[in-house]
Amino acid sequence: MALKQDATGYVLTVKIHPDEIPEELLRDFVGARYMIAMARLNDDETPLLYKNKVQQAGMLCRDYRFHKWLEAEHFATKPTEKEATEFVYQTCGISSRTELNGNRAAQNAFAEMVNEYETWRKEDEPF
Repeated sequence: MALKQDATGYVLTVKIHPDEIPEELLRDFVGARYMIAMARLNDDETPLLYKNKVQQAGMLCRDYRFHKWLEAEHFATKPTEKEATEFVYQTCGISSRTELNGNRAAQNAFAEMVNEYETWRKEDEPF
């Protein structure tokens, strides 16, 4: 509905259909904090995939689910963002995320790694 910026950040106003709003949300106190996941949608209602691999790699390395994948599949012990970044560098054969911009081999290795992660994540989710 609206997006504006104030001194502390961005304020996003959303509109939710009455049939889709959780009753708990209506009953909760004003000021309760919630988390929301958003993805831009294609015309067929599927999520738009990231085209900016540099940005995607940065977001992935901060994602706790990616850390859990590293722990489960690659035997990393309590991985941090730094260790996740090093894993991406090693897997893609790069020394900086910006190399994902023009290095086709690195892009292919990154795409393969993301596919493996996404497959694991879908299998790991309870619903």
